[in-house]
Amino acid sequence: MAAPCSGVIPKVLWSRVYPSDQNNLIVLTLRSLVVETEGHVILVDTGWGEKQDEKFFRHVHQHNGEGLIDGLKKRGFNPEDITDVVLTHLHADHCGGGVKRKPGGDGYELTFPNASYHVSRTQWDWAVKNNPREADSFLEENILPIRESGHLRLVEHEEELFPGFSVRICYGHTPGLMIPMIRDNNHTFIYTGDLIPTIAHLPLIWNMSYDIESLKTIEEKDKLLREALDGNWILVFQHDEHHECSTLEMTEKV
Repeated sequence: MAAPCSGVIPKVLWSRVYPSDQNNLIVLTLRSLVVETEGHVILVDTGWGEKQDEKFFRHVHQHNGEGLIDGLKKRGFNPEDITDVVLTHLHADHCGGGVKRKPGGDGYELTFPNASYHVSRTQWDWAVKNNPREADSFLEENILPIRESGHLRLVEHEEELFPGFSVRICYGHTPGLMIPMIRDNNHTFIYTGDLIPTIAHLPLIWNMSYDIESLKTIEEKDKLLREALDGNWILVFQHDEHHECSTLEMTEKV
């Protein structure tokens, strides 16, 4: 998909690290993550989905990509295999694929019928209340069918949801954003979501113009990046077209 460049960073600087087009748009991916741990097959985020009409997607500028279901199938998973869907937050490009239209188009159903859908309570309450700033991202057809299905599981606080899989809760981008942390015997992986969508967003003030509280984002990034540097964590970037993941090292200048 295409999206606007970073809010406070001039285009001349931004384009040096993540080139933009003549419309000041950059190309982003929608990279979901599958984690298998002790009987759980966990899908993190579900992309846009296919419920919206052509007019809606004209503004999204979709292009290429495997698609969620085809991408899962290529890796050996059917929708029925997913036991848990962890939604970092409820913006449409992160949760839309978790709900689909019923055959015939009358109503909605879960894309992953055997899965529990995990959302932070803070984000859920914020999203269903809605607000003018995020109204175009919190879509009822993406959100309410999850509750109506009985598959909604609200995460009350930072915790280990599954063996080796925990979440950190942030508030700068949108209240209740969950950042998954996956640990095995040798590594820690951080799925940075919309806290650090691309490597271009690693500098503290290079943030999304869509963030609700930009100063809070800076604070949350600073804390996570310091821990990641000390622990040699691997950052997994959800939206970076060019880089899937990286470790960190301290430099004198970005």
